[in-house]
Amino acid sequence: MNYKDLADLIFPNAKPILYYEEKYPERKLEEGAIVTRFAPSPTGFVHLGSLYQVVIARKMAKQTNGVFFLRVEDTDQKREVENGVTGIINSLKDFGLTPDEGMTSEIEEIGDYGPYKQSLRKDIYQAYAKYLIEQGKAYPCFCSTEELDEMRQKQENAKIRPGYYGVWAHCRNLTVEEAIEKIKVGEPYIIRLKSPGREDKKIRHHDIIKGNVEFPENDQDIVIIKADGLPTYHFAHAVDDHLMHTTHVIRGDEWLSSIPLHLQLFQMLGFKTPKYAHISPIMKEDNGGKRKLSKRKDPEAAVSYYTEEGIPKEAVVEYLMNIANSNFESWRKANPNALLDDFDLQLNKMSVSGALFDIIKILDISKNVISKFTAEEVYNEAYNWAKTYDAELLKLLDDKEYALKILGIERGNAKPRKDISKWSDLKNAIIYMYDEEFLNNNELEYGKINEHEEIKKILKLYLQKYFDINDEKQAWFDKIKDLSEELGYAREVKMFKQEPEKWPGHVGDVSTVLRVSLTGRQNTPDLYEIMQVLGKESIEKRIRKIVK
Repeated sequence: MNYKDLADLIFPNAKPILYYEEKYPERKLEEGAIVTRFAPSPTGFVHLGSLYQVVIARKMAKQTNGVFFLRVEDTDQKREVENGVTGIINSLKDFGLTPDEGMTSEIEEIGDYGPYKQSLRKDIYQAYAKYLIEQGKAYPCFCSTEELDEMRQKQENAKIRPGYYGVWAHCRNLTVEEAIEKIKVGEPYIIRLKSPGREDKKIRHHDIIKGNVEFPENDQDIVIIKADGLPTYHFAHAVDDHLMHTTHVIRGDEWLSSIPLHLQLFQMLGFKTPKYAHISPIMKEDNGGKRKLSKRKDPEAAVSYYTEEGIPKEAVVEYLMNIANSNFESWRKANPNALLDDFDLQLNKMSVSGALFDIIKILDISKNVISKFTAEEVYNEAYNWAKTYDAELLKLLDDKEYALKILGIERGNAKPRKDISKWSDLKNAIIYMYDEEFLNNNELEYGKINEHEEIKKILKLYLQKYFDINDEKQAWFDKIKDLSEELGYAREVKMFKQEPEKWPGHVGDVSTVLRVSLTGRQNTPDLYEIMQVLGKESIEKRIRKIVK
């Protein structure tokens, strides 16, 4: 009996690997095109670090006219959560990162290199496992869980490296006949790789991000097919990336230590090895030190956090691009209106140590992003967000025509307003524009001019003599100057600064009285534009309430 007899007994129905090699031919792409993927397990929410990998992988594929696909690695079915695949797909969609190929729902997919869900590729893995057994490069292992636990205990007691290797690999040296006999009498088994590696030898590898790395060879006889017939992550990864013609594996650096094993698997299977790029994690400051952004400790680790807060997807993606390449920030300053697609991302310019998470930076980027939106875009985004997260804001936005006027204030000009960083800020940013809300607010804090009688005098004179809703902006501002002068204030700020003892204040102080009386705030977008939106009736109503 030989290895082929053993392989036929274990996998009698497996097709020859040539069938799959022909079924999944080389992709017809231009030279230099990158094919990469996001390959999550459907075991919980999508982490910001995973989104970071997606942004980078998708960008590298896009800028080389390559392919970015979504493969779901669901071979560990005990940890799978309900609707886990839907959660992954929706998270990518929420951030405008839809893949070119792969899963599009729990059961649907697009692309010619599927199935893109590993649990549906069982026959493929078994074909390649059978091929390895035929070559004498894999074997059935009959060790029970109890035997493996006992072996591990002995290794720990002896303070030696744990694992199934060398003299500890009990089933490695079974003859074909012995293995066949055990299978025929019904002994349960798994399939292990027969590693040719030696721990005392080193492998050298060039990682696109980390540079040159060195590790001991893999000498562990790892499990490649589990008792349920499904593969382990390591084996499935090699088979899938070969058949899907992945050129670059872009993933978190927690996988860097698996490089010796993965390179070995590709070599033993006779596959061309993809290039590897291991991304450093996003870090967070904690009590003076640094740690990885944590699913358990940090709400902002979940990508759903940004959706719930109403931070636009464009801002999150731009932030991740910002930490990916140090030259992005200077590029953005030089190209403020360019699309992200125009930036040339370089993997070898990525940080070897982890970037520090900075929510302030995200919100600053978000202010810039929102400032470039049209009033219609702000309305649509905010309205859609409010439908789920803020019933009060939704009510304010019900009158679309009026809301668009409000959102159009200081928008679309050379220096647009930057007071909104997320949709959850919007209600507070616009609520004073609604009479019903504003007229119930009796807590007004004025600036330098804060005596009630003086405030009344300013407002009464303004209404009687200077207020005309039809004034152009310059005429309006000239009237504020005239009002200031008539009441004994400096009509120009520079006049006041030259001789501050001469006046009780200046035109800016007078306009602040008007601003607070109409908005309840000392700092707002352009007051003239606000007044144009409020209209004559609302302005008179607000001023008269204070004068009374």
